[in-house]
Amino acid sequence: MPSVRMPAEIRPIVWRGGRLRLLDQRKLPSREVWVECKGARSTARAIRSMVVRGAPAIGVTAAYGMALESARFRPTRIKEDFERAAQVLLAARPTAVNLAWAVDRMGRLVADSGPGVDRDRLARAMRAEAVAIHRQDIEINRRLGDHGAQLLAKAGGVMTHCNAGALATAGYGTALGVIRSAWEQGIRFNVFATETRPYLQGARLTAWELKKLRIPVTLLTDSSVGSLMQTGSVGAVVVGTDRTAANGDVANKIGTYQIAVLARRHGVPFYVAAPTASIDLDCPDGEAIPIEQRDPSEVTHLAGREIATRGIQVMNPAFDVTPAELVTAIITEAGVVRGGYRGGLARAVKRVSAATRR
Repeated sequence: MPSVRMPAEIRPIVWRGGRLRLLDQRKLPSREVWVECKGARSTARAIRSMVVRGAPAIGVTAAYGMALESARFRPTRIKEDFERAAQVLLAARPTAVNLAWAVDRMGRLVADSGPGVDRDRLARAMRAEAVAIHRQDIEINRRLGDHGAQLLAKAGGVMTHCNAGALATAGYGTALGVIRSAWEQGIRFNVFATETRPYLQGARLTAWELKKLRIPVTLLTDSSVGSLMQTGSVGAVVVGTDRTAANGDVANKIGTYQIAVLARRHGVPFYVAAPTASIDLDCPDGEAIPIEQRDPSEVTHLAGREIATRGIQVMNPAFDVTPAELVTAIITEAGVVRGGYRGGLARAVKRVSAATRR
């Protein structure tokens, strides 16, 4: 099929002149507001408060936050100051493994610098490394999207949950990157986006992105998923991941697990778009993934207005875990892994690591 020219890119993270600016995703879709970060603490606040969200985007942002902070390191306390800043960033959101991956990658610059390192030279190296992480994330997403596009060739209707697009990454997207790549290749299908309560990432962000990309989208309530699948309108599900365990268990936005169960019930393929940076080979299975618990007010309030009865108990886990047995395939920048995830994911990570070292 002929390729299609897509609209201009969505850039949620902008680094220019040594300044970090983030598109405030709490304000979308009604307003496009930018937040500037000045160091590790303000960057961690932006991550924790959901100015920026999505595992790859969190990782890129954390790298820039550390780069900003490096200019403040005391010349005789560089390693100590790095560790203090690292703990501030790591505590911001514990489930997304990309955050730890990015901080660790920046930490290797400190570890390799040896004693008597020049702080300004280290700060320049950290800024360059953060820029490299940013650029690589976009390239990775494009490769991942191309690998996954053909999986949707005969889907007819594709469902996605939460937001795994440009806004959740440095650009292009993971799950939405697969959808976008398919559209760029001329493959056509209906897109169904869940609202994704309680933070409404689907309603506010995914729908906004797809409209920007001129890809028609139908928004549905989370509770409509089973009913829609009963009609036969959904031919595939593609979602992102904040952490994928070594055995293929997937931690993604709360509600993903029940969609996977419904997809299995209705014979719908369930695909996960997972950059290798989101694969945690040190995590044996989903039970070892920490699940972030968020503020109850996200459930009890909507747009600042209280909608629930006061004084009740509230559960607000940000993520759930989908067992590997419900996952049809995991799409990485190194290719598509179908079953045998423990070996397949390890090989994908190894291939990417080897290519990066060359």
